[in-house]
This record gives sequence, structure tokens and C-alpha cells, in this order.
Amino acid sequence: MYTLFQTDTESEARRGLLKTAHGDIQTPEYMPVGTQASVKAVAPRDLEAAGTQIILGNTYHLYLRPGMETMEEMGGLHQFMNWHQPILTDSGGFQVFSLAKLNQITHDGVWFRSHLDGAKIFLGPRESIRTQRMLGSDIMMAFDDCPPWPCTEEKVSEAVERTLRWGEASKKAFAECQCDGCFSPTIKQSLFGIVQGASFPHLRQRCAEELVKIGFDGYAIGGVSVGEPEPEMYKAVESTVPYLPKDHVRYAMGLGQPHQIVELVARGVDIFDCVLPTRAARHATCYTWEGTLNLRGAVYCRDKQPLVPGCTCYACQNFTRAYIRHLFKAGEILALVLLSLHNIHFYLDLMRQIRQALDNGRFGEFRREFKLRYKTTKD
Repeated sequence: MYTLFQTDTESEARRGLLKTAHGDIQTPEYMPVGTQASVKAVAPRDLEAAGTQIILGNTYHLYLRPGMETMEEMGGLHQFMNWHQPILTDSGGFQVFSLAKLNQITHDGVWFRSHLDGAKIFLGPRESIRTQRMLGSDIMMAFDDCPPWPCTEEKVSEAVERTLRWGEASKKAFAECQCDGCFSPTIKQSLFGIVQGASFPHLRQRCAEELVKIGFDGYAIGGVSVGEPEPEMYKAVESTVPYLPKDHVRYAMGLGQPHQIVELVARGVDIFDCVLPTRAARHATCYTWEGTLNLRGAVYCRDKQPLVPGCTCYACQNFTRAYIRHLFKAGEILALVLLSLHNIHFYLDLMRQIRQALDNGRFGEFRREFKLRYKTTKD
């Protein structure tokens, strides 16, 4: 499933290939987030044109709407959204964290109050895996418990033990689905485990080592980008990676800013997902190689430059900063479409350049140059 080609001589950065039922994924790579079977403001056609290799869908949200009966009748998630490349679905476990006020954790899973209509629903390892099976994602995630930040060591330890118990139950449910005829439009699916442990290195180590004993097709680093300072996030990753097998893919969940991605690639991470490209676009924030710029600024009123000179995305090839600023000021939907497309293109181009640098044995140089050039504060 995952082939490691090479490791950087100056860091833990890796170059590899991840095989799935719907296609191969060159790594390191970024996944655009399609929470509800749609990457906000970007059509599948445009994602494909930008070079997207894989997208992410949200099990919890798709379970609620449109629901699994509809999903089965429509032929699964790929067919439903007309996306025929790889899809990874999260397990719904993150909603244990993000919807804490609407849930109740039990030994076997979580009772939720639907954020749509308040209906009471239960989601545990078995339910999550069977839902992902019906969605037909290429990569499923084990059900886990993501603790908030900050959190006491006792609470994090409880979350780790729950994650391990649910991880084992997820694998059991995954095996059962292969045998009992549970509908799936994707015959060959994979299951990834998720490492929790917050910023406690010994809990990260325990969680990683025990998940490896259970055995998964790949491993994710969870519980990061949940409000902790950036140094804590790096620490969590550094406390996890050494205990993950080198011949399996590594996925940092919910990360991150461009400079964070470069640094986490250097720490041995292979796959990323993040809502920032489209979320930032909705706030008129544009990613460039020098950092971000906000197009609402008056300085761009008559700026004839493209968003990023030299960028090959549709927005940059056809429109000026002045025009896209005008669209934002006028409240035109096209502003969101163009800037979302550009920001996703920027992230994918960043990953392409990282892969090229690794291929050429110059990732260390690329990392240093990027750090000097990219400013992390907004203008």
C-alpha cells in the first residue's frame, strides 16, 4: 500500500507513494477538505485541474445528511459527488471534541445531539466503520477520542485508553464488514489508526506503540491543531513519529499553515488536511510565497498584478488583484470561487515543490529558503 522511496539526508522528510483503489498518491501531499461531499466553492473539475490527488470527507456530517440510505442508493460517495479519485473519510471521532456540548461519551461510543435538529444518535467504532464502508472511501479512520487543549494528564490518559479500545473495536468491525456483505462501492478499503496523547510524550508513545501492535494500514497523528501553541503542536508530532513504522504512511490531521507543513514534512509526516485554504478565502485572505495578503486592503484597489505572479491557477492567469478585491467589496460569490481555487492551488503547488526538492536531494535548501521568504504575519 505505501512504498517509501527515500528519506532526506538532513531531516526525517520522506518521499513515497500511497496506493489506493481509486488511484496512487504521491507523497508528501495535502488533501482539500470536502466535509459535506463538497470542497467549499470549488468544483470537482477544478480540483482535478489543480492536481488534487485525494480529498477528505466527514463521516459524522454525511451520516446525518444526506444519510446512508441515500448514499447507498446513489452508489457511494465517489459516485454521489462525481469524484473518481481517492477519498479519505474521518471517523466522526473529532466531533467528540468539536461538539463536546452536544455529546455524552460512554464505554462503547458517543451519544450525540444532532447539530441539525437535536435528534439523539449514537456513534461508536462499529457504527463509524460501517458508515465509512457504505460511503466507500478509500481510506477509513478508526474511531478515536480527541481530548481538548489544555487538558489534565489524567483526562488525556483516559482519552488514550479509550482511543486504544475503540481502535481495536474499529479493526474488528472493519474485518466483520469484509465478511458480512455490508454494502460498499469500493471493494478494497484501508483503515488507519489515530494516535492521541495531547502534549504528553509518554502517552503519545504508549498510544502509538499499542496501535502498531493492533496493526493498521497507516497511522494518523491526532489531537493537534486543537488550540495549542505551535511549539506544542511540533512537540506532539515529534513525540509520535519515532514510534510509527517507517513502511507505513503518516498523516497529520487538521494541519496546517504552509510553514507548518514544511516543518512537519521535515519531521517525517506524509499527508496533511486542512480547511484553511478555503476558510481563509472566505475572509479575502490570499496565500503567496511571501505570506498572506488580505484583498480587502485599499492598496489593491488598482493593483494590476495577479494574486501571485507566475501562478498557473485559473484566477491568476485571468484576473487581477484589483478585480478580485472588487468582487469581495461588491459581495460577489465569484470572489470566493476564485480565491478558494487559488489557495488550494497554492497548497498543492507547495507540495509539488516539496516533492521535487526531495527528488533532487535539496529539501534542506528548500526548507531554509522557504523559512526566510515566507512571513507568518498578515499584512
